[in-house]
Amino acid sequence: MAREIYVSRSVAVPPGVRVTVDGKRVRVEGPLGSVEKDFSHAKRVELRLQGSELVVEAFNADKKTYSIVNTIASKIENMMIGVTRGFRYRMKIVFAHFPMSVKVDERSQVVVIENFLGGRGKITARIEPGVKVRVERDDVVIEGADKEAVAQTAANIREATKLRGRRRLSPHGREGGPGVLDGIYVYAKENIR
Repeated sequence: MAREIYVSRSVAVPPGVRVTVDGKRVRVEGPLGSVEKDFSHAKRVELRLQGSELVVEAFNADKKTYSIVNTIASKIENMMIGVTRGFRYRMKIVFAHFPMSVKVDERSQVVVIENFLGGRGKITARIEPGVKVRVERDDVVIEGADKEAVAQTAANIREATKLRGRRRLSPHGREGGPGVLDGIYVYAKENIR
């Protein structure tokens, strides 16, 4: 791909949302909270407010810079959706024989999983800052304004119950059965509002 002389992508700022740009640090505030991200890793990309939209632009952009402009614009759009509508991930607690116990420790910001496959040890998964986690029967509900933090918290919980090495008990099952399916899995991604 040849170099593009000028690449630009505009992101409209919805009503009720306040955006501040300080160099390459963007802060978005809305009814559900605030999200701040630093895009200083993008050396050749400029960010500026122009009226009621935020412009992400680059001059003399190669293929990588062109991609970074679109990525940053998409992340800023997700930030605006997060502070107005929020993000919610729902995870299902699945077990065949040993009932898993899942608790949220607010003080140390971890999810504690007990009795996974009958094991005595406790498994912990870190909760990212700005994310709220609650357990409703067989569901774990993760909510927050930052999509990346919500998704990372869900990934931390999923990875905590992933079977590895010797503990991977017949993953494809015996006699054609499904194998060990115990774990905590994402089954829905939605907005809070």
